Amino acid sequence: MARHIGYARVSTDDQRPALQTDALRAAGVEDGDIFVEHISGVTELALRSALREAIEACAPGDKLIVWKLDRLARSVWELINITKALDARGVHFECVQD
Repeated sequence: MARHIGYARVSTDDQRPALQTDALRAAGVEDGDIFVEHISGVTELALRSALREAIEACAPGDKLIVWKLDRLARSVWELINITKALDARGVHFECVQD
């Protein structure tokens, strides 16, 4: 059975990801499949370890879900590259808000 994997990101340690994680749960993501990161979106993609872990947790047929597109990528170019890499692995992508 395909899993729903969630990724949430807040920019600072002062911010709380509850709005995002609540939306991911409402979209069908189980608590153990939500990856949360406290890091600025301008941080190099390779340094975003929770995103890497979320993507690695996805198997073909699974779905990676984020709350908003800007939580996953900071530019259209970055978004295209990430979604193309997911597609190449047979992983679906869903954005709750956008």
